[in-house]
Amino acid sequence: MFGLSYEMLMLLIICLLAACVFEFINGFHDTANAVATVIYTKSLKPTYAVIWSGIWNFLGVYIGGIAVAMGIVNLLSNTVLIDQDAYHATAMILALVITAIIWNLGTWYLGLPCSSSHTLIGSIFGVGLAYILIPGSENIALNWNKVKDAGLSLLVSPIVGFGLAIGVMALTKKYTSKHLKDLLFEEQHKRKHPPFWVRAILILTSTILSFSHGSNDGQKGVGLIMIILIALVPAEFSIDSNKSLDKLSDRAIMMENTVSRVSSQNSEIEDKLSCQLIREKLVNINKNLYKTKLSEDFKKGVTLEIRKDIIAVSKEMESLLTPKYDRVELTISKEDKRSLKKGVTYLKSYIEYSPWWVILMISVSLGLGTMIGWKRIVVTVGERIGKQPLTYAQGASANLVASLTIGFSTMLGVPVSTTHVLSSGVAGSMVATKGIKNLRMKTVRNILIAWLITLPVTIVLSGAIFLLLRWLKT
Repeated sequence: MFGLSYEMLMLLIICLLAACVFEFINGFHDTANAVATVIYTKSLKPTYAVIWSGIWNFLGVYIGGIAVAMGIVNLLSNTVLIDQDAYHATAMILALVITAIIWNLGTWYLGLPCSSSHTLIGSIFGVGLAYILIPGSENIALNWNKVKDAGLSLLVSPIVGFGLAIGVMALTKKYTSKHLKDLLFEEQHKRKHPPFWVRAILILTSTILSFSHGSNDGQKGVGLIMIILIALVPAEFSIDSNKSLDKLSDRAIMMENTVSRVSSQNSEIEDKLSCQLIREKLVNINKNLYKTKLSEDFKKGVTLEIRKDIIAVSKEMESLLTPKYDRVELTISKEDKRSLKKGVTYLKSYIEYSPWWVILMISVSLGLGTMIGWKRIVVTVGERIGKQPLTYAQGASANLVASLTIGFSTMLGVPVSTTHVLSSGVAGSMVATKGIKNLRMKTVRNILIAWLITLPVTIVLSGAIFLLLRWLKT
């Protein structure tokens, strides 16, 4: 299978199963948050809520795009992602997955809504940072632009969730009648189901949250599996073999001609050097594409080079087309600029993809995890963040705020934590009801501590496991 030896095939299967276990545990944490309010308010029975949420999580993963998944993949530089030594690649993958599983299981056992997003991203940071300690390595193996975007989104999103929840609660109070206020803001009856229309609102907001969760958090699992496939089977998964290679060649030739024209129109040495580098990479792409037509053996040897050249063209083109303030502005027509941007997008579609079966694996793993481990997190969200049990208005507000925040982040292609966005939304709704005194400070403190220490702990643990596994193999 994939032309791998029996030993490497077993390693691949183990790594894929480990990634599914991570997503299974992710279901304890993040997907459980998507059904927490609808279960706690008795709008749906747990079994129905979990199945319904699982369907919408699947749809979110399947049709929500792969921008977040590629953001996860691109956190690592090519140096560590495409290591020619398969055992080194295995060490990287096992370090990521083992760290994520250990930390997720520990925080789930304590009933803390810890973030699987923080855990996975911290694990990736740890491997990238540890790479500089390897003999012969000179650089940290991280894409710092992507690291900055991911770190900022994880930091800002809970604050946004907290503030928006307070705003939504304030607007709801202001523009609803006294009768509705009594129903929405009073403590719910422990045995009765809410009225039909209230249930409809809670189910709708939970549905939107489940879809948003799939389109963002579910994509992190897709990104993890793509890291595994690219690292262990680069010949098969470095580029999308289902897309036409002839069309890729044609687009590379068109871009090369456009870049030549742009180079002739500009005299700045920096621009000319950028154009020259881009043209060289485009020529290499076409040379390697020609080799793939000669025989299957050539194809297996050059797909990795094609991927590297596409990444190089993308980075250099971004630099070329970005306005410069320290020298003469690049002379380029709107038509040529538009053509080059479309060309880069088309080239990247060959490396930013995911097979359908990867999405299916992640969706099933998330759903199964939710069905088994939802109860601890539901109780924490419903009863332990605020001093009063969750009201209908608070549940709907938290769901809505989390959905909007996660959905917007998905559009930007950056990862956020469903756990922390929803938890901060619930906290904001509690503060909006009776002020800061309405929060259970012990629970809030525990969640905050988990939020603060997850990154440093997972960075150290992942880096240590990575270096240990590499050392054991030498």
